[in-house]
Amino acid sequence: MVRAQSRITLGSFDIYEPPSRSARLESKLEDATSARQDPDEGSRELARQRNASKISVEGLRIVPASPSYFTTIPQFMDSFIEVQTVLRKYETLPQIEPINAPKVAWIRLDTFKAATDEPIKIAKWRKLQKLLQRLNWIHPEVMPEEVKAIIQKYKMQHNPYDRRPSPKYVDDMGRGMGVGRRKTSSAVAWLIEGEGEVLINSKSLSQHFTRIHDRESAIWALKATDRLDKYNLWALVRGGGTTGQAEALTLAVAKALMVHEPALKPVLRRAGCVTRDPRKVERKKPGKLKARKMPAWVKR
Repeated sequence: MVRAQSRITLGSFDIYEPPSRSARLESKLEDATSARQDPDEGSRELARQRNASKISVEGLRIVPASPSYFTTIPQFMDSFIEVQTVLRKYETLPQIEPINAPKVAWIRLDTFKAATDEPIKIAKWRKLQKLLQRLNWIHPEVMPEEVKAIIQKYKMQHNPYDRRPSPKYVDDMGRGMGVGRRKTSSAVAWLIEGEGEVLINSKSLSQHFTRIHDRESAIWALKATDRLDKYNLWALVRGGGTTGQAEALTLAVAKALMVHEPALKPVLRRAGCVTRDPRKVERKKPGKLKARKMPAWVKR
């Protein structure tokens, strides 16, 4: 094999000119062709070693392991593509209603940021959570192991949805306790079997609540279940106004009554005594007279 080389004579000296890029590529191609045509295995190995020793590392470049290397968040994009690929693979499997799907708490964005040290935006993280939620909707009986592994990878170790409130019992003095809140008011009520006595902050019902509507609200749970003359009530209320205290006491008495008689829960729910009212007083805004009231508009 003859390689194309050129020499330039300058006086009594010969200056060597290195071969051009095309000549080097042609030489490598000829070496590879000769190595393939050689039937002897030993000759092919020698040719391969000879060709490897002639390769220059100057023109080589490092190829990233993942195409996501060229993004600002490569690890997150690899995770996103992984979840998206699994979803496309199994999206035709039967799924259950979202309300019946097992509740899963996904890992927090702060935790993922700390593990990857990448500036992930909340919008991208929510897109990943939507894909994971869609995988969680696949029916458990036909869910593949690959999907289970993905869900296990991105969910929290301790699921907060698995927590159950501790059951309430009647204490050794025969009392059932309940706690209720409304607006900024809170109430704690104790019920014990008796003749229907009521004490609120060491006062009678009529002394503490002057309005008839507030009195009815305070003992509405007992009145709706026809238990006014079967239990004695002691309560402590604080915060807010009289209406908030009365409605907080409604919830507290209902919970205390369910400790004694759990079977009354459907009746109390229909009476509106079980669900807490989450409404709050809306704050006043600048430029308005109240929370929403605007001042009268004057043309001039």
